[in-house]
Amino acid sequence: MREKSRSGTSGGLVVAVTALVVAGAATVVAAGVSVLAAVMARRIVTPSDARADDTDVLGVDLEASTITLAVTPDSVLPGDYSFWFERESGHAQLGEILRVTKTAVTRRIARIDYGDLSEARRGRLGGYSYLGPWDLGLPFEQVQVHTEVGEAPAWLVAAERPDGRWVIQVHGRGVRRQETLRAVPVFHDRGYSCLLVSYRNDGDAPGSDDGRYGLGDTEWHDIDAAIGFAAARGATSIVLMGWSMGGAIVLQTATRTAYPHLLSGIVLDSPVIDWADVVAFQGSTLRLPGLVATGAMQVLGRRWGGRLTGQASPIDFRRLDFVTRADDLEFPVLLMHSDDDGYVPSSPSRALAVRRPDIVTFLPFTVARHTKLWNYDREGWNAAIGTWLGELESPAEPAEPDDPLHPAG
Repeated sequence: MREKSRSGTSGGLVVAVTALVVAGAATVVAAGVSVLAAVMARRIVTPSDARADDTDVLGVDLEASTITLAVTPDSVLPGDYSFWFERESGHAQLGEILRVTKTAVTRRIARIDYGDLSEARRGRLGGYSYLGPWDLGLPFEQVQVHTEVGEAPAWLVAAERPDGRWVIQVHGRGVRRQETLRAVPVFHDRGYSCLLVSYRNDGDAPGSDDGRYGLGDTEWHDIDAAIGFAAARGATSIVLMGWSMGGAIVLQTATRTAYPHLLSGIVLDSPVIDWADVVAFQGSTLRLPGLVATGAMQVLGRRWGGRLTGQASPIDFRRLDFVTRADDLEFPVLLMHSDDDGYVPSSPSRALAVRRPDIVTFLPFTVARHTKLWNYDREGWNAAIGTWLGELESPAEPAEPDDPLHPAG
C-alpha cells in the first residue's frame, strides 16, 4: 500500500509539473503572438518615407544602354518600369527585356533622369513612368485642396475644352501622387480634367494629429474635400480612381461623400477591397502564425489598441469590407487586378465582381504584379478605361421586351 501510495504521489507530481510546463509554454507562445500582433498592427498604420532597395544590379553598359539585374518577380516582368537606385539618389526608366537566365535579366535603359547609374549596386523597380506632370507635355496647375487637416497639394491637368467631366486620382499606401500620372493621358484624351491629389500622412499633404493611416477610414475626408474643390471649379460629373489603398479610400468616399450627385463612376487598379484578406496575406508572406494577423486586426479595431499603435481612433474593418458591403455601391465600377499581385490578393476583387455583375466590369490579369498593370500592358489598360468611359458617357438603352406576336429571332 505504501509503495502504491508513493507511486501515485510521484505520478501526480509528474503530471502537475508537466501541466505547469505546458501552461508556461502556452503563456510564452501567447505572449509572443501578442507582441507580434502589436508590432504588425503598428507597422500597418505607420507611414514610412523610406523604401528599401531590393534588387541587385549585376552590370550596367551605358554605351549599349543596358542594365543587368538579379532575377526577381518584378525584374522579369515585360513592360516599362521605373528604377530607383542607391536609396533613391537616382532614377531611370527601364524598357524591354533583352536576355534572361536563371539568375540575371538584361533590360534596355530607356532614359536616366538623375543619378549615376553606372555606380549603382542596388535599387528597386516601380510602376511610375512620370516623375511629374511636366513629363506629360500637358499644361497643368499646382493647386491646394483645403482639407480638415490643412492645405493638401494637388496637380490639376485641365481638359482642353472643359465640359464638367473630371477624374480625381488617388494614389496608394507608401507612395505619392506621381503614381497616378499614368492615367492622365487616357482621361485627358477623352476630355476629362484630371485632379491628382494628396491626402493626410502621405508625405505631401499635412499629417493628421496621430500621424497614422486610417486605411481609408479617415483619408476619405480629404478626397471628399477634393470633390468640393472640383465642384467649385465647374465639375458636374466626377469619376473617382484609386490604386491599392487608394482604392479603399475611393470606396469609402463613394459611400460616405457629401456630394453623391456629382459622382458618375469608379475605377480601381489593384485595390484593397477587404483589409482582412490583405492583413492575412501579408502575415502568411512573412511566415507568421495566423493568430498574429487576426490579433493585429483586433489591435487596430479596438480603442485600447491606440496605446500600442498610436492611432487616435480604432478602424472599423466591417465598414472597409466591400465584399460584404457590395450592395452599398451605386455607381458603375471598372475593376482591374492581377492574380499574381504579390501584395494585395485579387480574391476580394473577384468576389466583388461576382456579387455585383450589374455594375462591376472586371478586367483580370494573371501576370502584372501590384499596381503595374499599365506598365505590363499599356495599350490594353488604356483601351479598357477608354471603352468603359465610352459606355459610362453613353449608357446602353434598356432592351425592349419581346413582342409576343413577333418574338425576336
